[in-house]
Amino acid sequence: MSFRSSALPLSRRQALIGGAGAAASLLLPTALAAQTRLQITEGTVAPMPIALPNFVAGTPSDGEVGAGVAQVITNNLKRSGLFAPIDQAAYIERISNIDVSPQFASWKAINAQALVTGRMTRQSDGRLKAEFRLWDVASGQQLTGQQYFTSPEYWRRIAHIISDQIYERLTGEKGYFDSRVVFIDESGSKERRVKRLALMDQDGANVRYLSRGNDLVLTPRFSPTTQEITYMEFGHGDPRVYLYNIETGQREIVGNFPGMSFAPRFSPDGQRIVMSLQQGGNSNLFVMDLRSRSTTRLTDTPAIDTSPSYSPDGSRICFESDRGGKPQIYVMSASGGGAQRISFGEGNYSTPVWSPRGDYIAFTKQGGGQFSIGIMKPDGSGERLLTSGYHNEGPTFAPNGRVLMFFREPGGSAGPSLYTVDISGRNEQRVPTPGFASDPAWSPLLS
Repeated sequence: MSFRSSALPLSRRQALIGGAGAAASLLLPTALAAQTRLQITEGTVAPMPIALPNFVAGTPSDGEVGAGVAQVITNNLKRSGLFAPIDQAAYIERISNIDVSPQFASWKAINAQALVTGRMTRQSDGRLKAEFRLWDVASGQQLTGQQYFTSPEYWRRIAHIISDQIYERLTGEKGYFDSRVVFIDESGSKERRVKRLALMDQDGANVRYLSRGNDLVLTPRFSPTTQEITYMEFGHGDPRVYLYNIETGQREIVGNFPGMSFAPRFSPDGQRIVMSLQQGGNSNLFVMDLRSRSTTRLTDTPAIDTSPSYSPDGSRICFESDRGGKPQIYVMSASGGGAQRISFGEGNYSTPVWSPRGDYIAFTKQGGGQFSIGIMKPDGSGERLLTSGYHNEGPTFAPNGRVLMFFREPGGSAGPSLYTVDISGRNEQRVPTPGFASDPAWSPLLS
C-alpha cells in the first residue's frame, strides 16, 4: 500500500486535533472508486449495512482507544439513520493487519456492503497515529483512506472526523459529526431553575460549562464562520448581549438591549448580527455591524417582528411577524423593504431558521394543543411537520442541513430535553445531556 503525504492547511481542525505538527495524509485507493453509494431521498431510506471492527493497536492501552474510536464511529453512523452497523459478534474475519486486503467473502456472508478497517499506533513523541480505510465489499475496492496524527486526548475528535469521511464518501453529502452544540443546561426545581451556558460535541460527549449560573442566560447562537457565539444574559436590569469566543474563553459585551426577547443571529460572513428590539407595544428588526457597532433599522411597522435569520448567501432574512393578525413567517431582503408572507397553514408559526443549504426554513408551529417542528421551502411550498408534541421548540440545523435539533418540554415537573430528527421526519433521537437542556444551537463543522 502506498502513501501520499498531503498536509492539511493550518486550520481549526489542525489546531484542535493535535497542535503543532498535526497532519493528515491520504491513503491511496487500490483501484478506481467503486459504485457503492447510499441514495438519500425524502422517502424511506433502507439503512446501509456496514461493518466496523475495532481499530487494530499495538498495545493494550492503544487497543482501548481503538475500540473507543470504532464505537464512536458506529454510534455516529447509527444515529444518522442512514447506516445499520453490524454486530461485531457476527464477524467471521478478525482484522489484524489493515495493510492486507480483507477477506471480502467473509464480509459478504454477513451482508456487509461497506467495511471500515483502522489502526491506532503510539508514536515516539507520544502522539497517536490513526489510520482508516473504507472498503466496498461487493467489488473489493478501497473507496477512501486517511491517516491522522493527534494528541491522545483528541481521539474522540478523530473518530468524528473519520465518521464524516465515511458519511461523505457513501452518501455524497458532507457529514456533520465533527461539530459541537451550545445549549442551555438547566438544573434545580422548576420554580428555582438554574440555567448555565454549556457546550458539547454533537453526540452529547465532552460537556463544558461556559457560565456559572449566577445570571439567567438564553438563546445562544453560533457564528457560521468562527467558534464564537452570541447569547443573552439577564443580570441586573436590561438584557445584555455578549460575544463569547469558545477557543479563548474571552467575552465582550455587544450592548444593552431593553425589550430584546431573543439573542441576535449572525450574518453568513460573521460580520453582522440581526436582532429584534421592542419599542412600546411593537418590535422591529435591526442589523448591527460588529466592527463599527453601527445599527441600521430594517423594519418599521406597528407589529411585532422578531426571530430573524439570514439565508446562507446573506441576501435575505426570514422572520416571524404578527402583522397579518397572528404570528406567521415572512421573507424579505437583508437590506429591508417589502416582506413576503410564506406561511399560510392553521396555527401560529415562530422561531424560523434558514438551512445552511438554503433549501428549507425550519420553524415551530403551534396549533391544536400541539407544538410541531416543521420545514418549508423559502417560497412557502412543501410544508412538512417533522414531529409534534406537548411543547417542541427552537429548531437548529446541522452543518449539512440534513438534521435538526430542537428541545422538548414534557410538561409537569420535568424539564426540557434535546432531540434530533432528520428533514424527512424519520429517526427521531434523544440527545444525552447531564441534566435538563434547552435552546440548542449547532456549530459549523470544526474543520
